[in-house]
Amino acid sequence: MTVSIVRFGGSNCDRDAKRALGHLGIDAEIVWHGDGLPAETSGVVLPGGFSYGDYLRAGAMAARSPIMAEVREVAADGVPVLGVCNGAQIGCESGLTEGAFTTNESARFQCEHVYLRVERDDTPWTAAYDEGDVIEIPIAHGEGRYELDDDRLAELEDGNRVLFRYCDEDGSVTDDANPNGSKHDVAGVLGERDTVAVLMPHPERATLPDVGPTDGQGVLRGFEA
Repeated sequence: MTVSIVRFGGSNCDRDAKRALGHLGIDAEIVWHGDGLPAETSGVVLPGGFSYGDYLRAGAMAARSPIMAEVREVAADGVPVLGVCNGAQIGCESGLTEGAFTTNESARFQCEHVYLRVERDDTPWTAAYDEGDVIEIPIAHGEGRYELDDDRLAELEDGNRVLFRYCDEDGSVTDDANPNGSKHDVAGVLGERDTVAVLMPHPERATLPDVGPTDGQGVLRGFEA
């Protein structure tokens, strides 16, 4: 069984994801969106990049690719699906998760390392951590600010579907630790099933020990569950 990494026109983190998963011993292949999901798909990655040049809204055009109907179907069957950065935008736009990611509060592209607090440890994506753990993961986005209307965000919080929050190194949630102005400091959320998650930071860029911190390994190990 193989994790399918969906490549859209403008994706640029698909190879990063494949290499990171391979380092963990997880079989993964890059799949062109127009070819559909292979029958042996055991997981799906929606990778980062600038699908279709972020025209209309980031992720909006890719979300309407026919393959996303297939992704929603396998997600409903319990197949793990992870959207990262542009993949998170696609996940929200396609209805896999609540909310939307929009222009950073700074109105600038931001590329830096940030700290995330693990809000749950009972999901495939966080089973390698303990609740309250702080991990270091890089971001690289211009439209990473998570938005959702107050009532629906309250429902998301009540349903314990916030997966990660931006925080300081000691785990404190502060305005200074939030790099993009995301509501409630949200960095990642779950879909209706905990096998579906989207997050703005890049765990695949914090996996290989020869290039920096490896705190992202635990997120990708969600495909082993």
